[in-house]
Amino acid sequence: MSQEKKYILAVPNFSEGRRQDVIEAVVDQVRNVEGVKLVSYEPEHDFNRTVVTVIGEPAPLKTALKNMAKKCYELIDMREQSGSHPRIGAQDTIPLFPFRNIELEEVIAIANEIGNELFEETKMPIFFAAENASNEERKALAFIRKGQYEGLRDLLKDESNADREARKPDLSVDGKLSDTAGATIVSADNEGLTAFNIFLATEDVATAKAIAKGLRGPSGGFSTVRAVGIKFPERSGVVVSMNMLDCSQTPLYRALNFVRSEAARYGVAVTGTELVGPIKLDYVLNSFEYGLALEGFNKEQILEYHLMG
Repeated sequence: MSQEKKYILAVPNFSEGRRQDVIEAVVDQVRNVEGVKLVSYEPEHDFNRTVVTVIGEPAPLKTALKNMAKKCYELIDMREQSGSHPRIGAQDTIPLFPFRNIELEEVIAIANEIGNELFEETKMPIFFAAENASNEERKALAFIRKGQYEGLRDLLKDESNADREARKPDLSVDGKLSDTAGATIVSADNEGLTAFNIFLATEDVATAKAIAKGLRGPSGGFSTVRAVGIKFPERSGVVVSMNMLDCSQTPLYRALNFVRSEAARYGVAVTGTELVGPIKLDYVLNSFEYGLALEGFNKEQILEYHLMG
């Protein structure tokens, strides 16, 4: 990738993680697009959700993301969709982040363009979040998603509900969700989240939930961490599943050490961890420095660093 070109990181999430034909059809919208690099896509059966990571130049990336959303609206029916991950729409989120040679302000403008153009072209309800939010409450996905698709759909249909005005989409035809595709949340922010799972040697989901409650910011933990305790049916044990919003402020090792300490209280061991999707090199290195107690470490000591654009 050229040093002079501008690049944006996007991590769109859509509400399908089980039907492989649908997953491939959606991901095809960002695959092999000139000026756009598909880094990875991670379907998750229990969540019934797929996380896609793409890097691209602003113009082609904007077009590819809109095409992806349109394909989700076509192929995913929220009336039939269920899973363990919170969601309000088929193309649930389109978060953008500065990646190279581009400022946050420009990424905010592009996110606004994506939301406005999707509404103009499809009439799909749009919410703006994070740095694009219309008010402080809407900066948080949890506020927008409260009640999930079913709860928010029913609330917005009830014109007598006192909360209706505060919960309406930023862009919509009638203030309601689409019955079939819900709504899409479009946002821009400084840092992309890192998805990190920590596995515990117990079948007691309550233990994972208690640890997650202590870990996540809204309930008194790390301000840049959101966490849930869940069971993955396909493997033994339970998991503390995290979205880490800024690993420069809260490194992976700090979250892991916290979970180890809390799990010990219950007599439970950590059996392993998992990264879901890509991670920034700097986030790997801060845990590397900590783990080896390195002094005076410089990333130029990594040979491959000298081959990187």
